[in-house]
Amino acid sequence: MSQHSSADRSAETPSVTETDERWHAISLENIYKTLETFPGGLDDAEARQRLARYGRNELVLEDKISPLRVFLEQYTSALIWLLVVAAAVMLFVGHYFDAGVILAIVVLITLFGFVQDYRAEQSIAALRELATTDATVLRNGERTEIDARNVVPGDVTMISAGDAVPADGRLLSESNLSVDESALTGESMAVSKRAAALADETALAERRNMVYKDTVVTRGSAMAVVVETGSNTEMGSIARALESAQVRKTPFQTEMDQLGKSIGVGVVLAVGVIVVAELLVGETDPLTIFLTAVSLAVSAVPEGLPAVVTLSLALGARRMAAKNALVRRLSIVESLGSVDVICTDKTGTLTEEEMTVQRVYAGDDVYGMAGSEHEVVHGTSLDEGQLHLDCVAELFRCGLLCNDTDVGRREGGERSYLGDPTEVALFVAAQTIGIDPDACRRRYPRVDGIEFTSERKRMTTVHETPDDETVAYVKGAPEVILERCDRELIDGEVRPLSTERRSEVHERIETFAGDALRVLGFAYRAVDDVSTPITEEIETDLVFLGLQGMLDPPRPEVPAAIEGCQAAGIRVVMITGDNAITARAIGDEVGLSDQVLTGSEVSEMEGDELRQALHNVDVFARAAPEHKVRILQTLQEMGHTVAMTGDGVNDAPAVKNADVGIAMGIRGTDVTEQASDIVLLDDNFATIRNAVREGRRIFDNVRKFVNYLLSGNAGEVLLVFTGAIAGLGLVITPIQILWINLVTDGAPALTIGVDPEADDVMERSPRPIDESVITDRIATSIVGIAVFMTVTILPLFYVHRANLELAQTMVFTSFVLFEMVRIQAIRWRYNLGLLSNPWLVIAVVVTLALQLVILYTPIGVLFGVVPLEGIHWLQIGTGVVAFVVLMLLFVRIQDQIFDRY
Repeated sequence: MSQHSSADRSAETPSVTETDERWHAISLENIYKTLETFPGGLDDAEARQRLARYGRNELVLEDKISPLRVFLEQYTSALIWLLVVAAAVMLFVGHYFDAGVILAIVVLITLFGFVQDYRAEQSIAALRELATTDATVLRNGERTEIDARNVVPGDVTMISAGDAVPADGRLLSESNLSVDESALTGESMAVSKRAAALADETALAERRNMVYKDTVVTRGSAMAVVVETGSNTEMGSIARALESAQVRKTPFQTEMDQLGKSIGVGVVLAVGVIVVAELLVGETDPLTIFLTAVSLAVSAVPEGLPAVVTLSLALGARRMAAKNALVRRLSIVESLGSVDVICTDKTGTLTEEEMTVQRVYAGDDVYGMAGSEHEVVHGTSLDEGQLHLDCVAELFRCGLLCNDTDVGRREGGERSYLGDPTEVALFVAAQTIGIDPDACRRRYPRVDGIEFTSERKRMTTVHETPDDETVAYVKGAPEVILERCDRELIDGEVRPLSTERRSEVHERIETFAGDALRVLGFAYRAVDDVSTPITEEIETDLVFLGLQGMLDPPRPEVPAAIEGCQAAGIRVVMITGDNAITARAIGDEVGLSDQVLTGSEVSEMEGDELRQALHNVDVFARAAPEHKVRILQTLQEMGHTVAMTGDGVNDAPAVKNADVGIAMGIRGTDVTEQASDIVLLDDNFATIRNAVREGRRIFDNVRKFVNYLLSGNAGEVLLVFTGAIAGLGLVITPIQILWINLVTDGAPALTIGVDPEADDVMERSPRPIDESVITDRIATSIVGIAVFMTVTILPLFYVHRANLELAQTMVFTSFVLFEMVRIQAIRWRYNLGLLSNPWLVIAVVVTLALQLVILYTPIGVLFGVVPLEGIHWLQIGTGVVAFVVLMLLFVRIQDQIFDRY
């Protein structure tokens, strides 16, 4: 047993048995007996009982969301304690009333911070909850896809290349199985597995008959019986899977942290000048000066800005998840707005992934499948009547047997076909012409095989025949199959495959592909000796059986989505394993250029030649994973920000190294999902377009509330600083400053985060990846707004300076009102109307209502205000108009100097 033994595991989750350390040494018969299970797996009722007994199959993280912890963390802020100290000083000098007000504001600030941070934590936790994988098990004797968290001890699970092993299991059978166990044992090489029992003392790293939770299948397939789940697995004390998905500081947050520190230094210097000026030339008492300094420091330093950014990103990510784009890393939301190239797969992403066999070529004849559009074109349809033709029967039998499709259930759903869409199409085609899949597979049991890989472009399975012979069936890319054939089946007779006939078959392949059909070739050969493990040598000297052409039409929404991306300055590149003719046909249908490069051509190109080609070529055919990586790296070297999609296990390197890695949630492998930044829950290209749109919207909103918060804070400091330097004394009281910070930097600022997108959000060029949140335009906007607020509010204080309480009330009310006007001033250049964000309207109305409550109710005594009369409101309104006019002029000047955003 490893050092991560049962002693380290959660005491709350029961283990199956106290002898769990010996699973590798127990015979399969005893394992079935111990686990009270069967080769056909559990039934649904028993599985539910075990789920209740053993708990969910997940690694329990220590840092569950604790409302108390989140609340107490609000009091780790130095600025909060600065206010507490200020309240203590007021208590010490006998100003109990002011101390109570300060403490009340402290409570309100921390409560608001708690709500904000807790919502962010909940949003992130919800994203983690969505980031789960499926597992294939036998339930009620049939293959069933379930949430991997619902796997229980005794389940019989099936795994294949690219899968993350759902739980610890003992192998029942395997075919060329290799597993990457580096996360558990540190062994960098994949480990070959065998089902035979081992000795008791076998070390963890050498237990070839066991598979372990969260290790990754790199090759082959297997069936295993689950022996431990969740915290009782060998990985239980490591909790790697979800820990790796924990949120790190995003570039936004890092930038905001650094900005906050810089502003903090500036505020300290400004407050220092104000204090010195008031002490030397002012008439304000030292205690009030102290409170003002504290209030300015608390209000002006944007300490909560990183938290607001986190909340905005988290809420945006949840909104994206609702639109089928699951964000695995919050930081990637920032990168979406910079993407200027999307490299996408064809099958299932640009197309519907609902393949149907439309046309077949067998025995030198072409047939349209009965009921397909090709039936009329070719005059001959395939149905049960053609099964007497040996060439037709063998072609469809090969497609059915060299196939991993099964009929089963998805958790809580109806019976359906489970498998790769291409193989499902072959399976259904065989059924359509009258072949019974179950009967055929019983008559031709599989005994061995070599799995499909993108490098090999073919798959082989070995079967026993009813005549006690052995045959290998092979399917794959037609040109790959054809080059391995030296004979063909014609009219029930095996004949030599002549050069002339090869040319004719190639012409058929091109004809099929020219009609946008995905073409597969099929072949077979007799096998003499199966006593030794088969090798690729079995895939030579084959007998060619024919072709099957499948139609996978483009998704109806894809052409418009690609056009929208192109309008947004985003280039779309299709990289597919299909041949060049099929790829060009699909590319034409979805709006891509008709220039095509094949993977072999990419391999032959030098760096400069490939860079030149990438300026013009949008379609790459017969591309292997290494071609994807090279195309990606070359685009990045050219200065592009690239989003890359992938689904297979070998796509993981390209997805991992892309600026935005996108995995397919339906057909994608677990290892590719783990390498990705975003998972498409519907595998649809239009969802990528929508994710980019949403990413741009989120970035716009972050910029808006950064501008709003910083310009307001700068305005407060500049107003008080200017008043002090001008000898006017304190133009606003400390309590009023704290209230402004609470109500205007609270709900109104947060509601900007849910602003709708600007009309032109997908008409702009992508944002440079290294562009800061605060551009030169936003920096000048922050300074300009602060200056304009000061020059339009300060005269109101000067006019009423003889009545200090009224003058400060005018400044206080003006500032709150200006804050509300300023929100729309910032939203102007995004062409967002006043009523486009209902939540913002509500926040503004509530804020203004609270201000009126302070002015015209007895509570006003707490804030040192007096009721304002009509003339006062008229003066404030004049200031607002002046501010709006200045802002309009300023925006026009900015338009002449800077880009719009």
